[in-house]
Amino acid sequence: MKEAQKGSPKTRNILIILAVAFVVIMLVFPLAAVLGNSLRKGFAFYIHALNTKYVISALKVTILATIVAVLVNTFFGIIASWTMTKFSFKGKQLIATLIDIPFSISPVIAGLAFLMTFGRLGWAAPIVDRINAAFGTDIQIVFAIPGVLLATIFVTFPFVSREIIPVLNAEGKDEEEAAALMGAKGFQIFRRITFPQMRWALLYGVILCAARALGEFGAVNALSKTRGETFTLPLEIDALYLSGDSDSIVAAFAVSSILVIIAIIVLILRNILEHRTKTKAAQV
Repeated sequence: MKEAQKGSPKTRNILIILAVAFVVIMLVFPLAAVLGNSLRKGFAFYIHALNTKYVISALKVTILATIVAVLVNTFFGIIASWTMTKFSFKGKQLIATLIDIPFSISPVIAGLAFLMTFGRLGWAAPIVDRINAAFGTDIQIVFAIPGVLLATIFVTFPFVSREIIPVLNAEGKDEEEAAALMGAKGFQIFRRITFPQMRWALLYGVILCAARALGEFGAVNALSKTRGETFTLPLEIDALYLSGDSDSIVAAFAVSSILVIIAIIVLILRNILEHRTKTKAAQV
């Protein structure tokens, strides 16, 4: 027993060193390398690389896709979470399984699925063509902004609901049932009881959803082919780096630094929310 007690601090220190070393080597050093390489040709070149028309266009598309994905997934995430935790019905487990699909398949497959649905050979293509013919519109899904939005929504769909569902399950249904017996209406119950229970989990899910949307590459790459129009920041970084030119490679690192900085901000916000959630749980 004494030998085990003497050996435990040593074992703990070794494990701590290994964990820290792994994080530093696998995460800190690569991210620091990105930031360092982004300034390799000076701050003036860095600013110039971020102000090209392609980068600005990619930034706009990325922000648009992120905002739309967060709004859509927040709305449906709340509905799905509320339905899954507060009501009993047949097929609940099937819905829970379907929500997790984006976690279990490659984003590239998701992009190809939309391509085979709305592309020229897809079953939905004739429907879109009839709508365009009837209303005189020129709606295009694949290789256009709508395809980018659909792909981003798909890959980020589970994040909000999967943060809220465990919280609502832990809270139970007693308060809502008591409020209903006292005559409260559905939306009133949600606004005064359910939403306060989920608000921190909702914010946490929104942050994760936004972070995932900002960095999505595979699904968007399958549906976005026009640089300067439908490219997001990850696609623009890939195009710059693959060009092989020295200036373009440094510019790719410069654009990558934007996503690194955003990731750091997201990490800080996530830790703040985690701390506030744990503090609230401890007070209860």
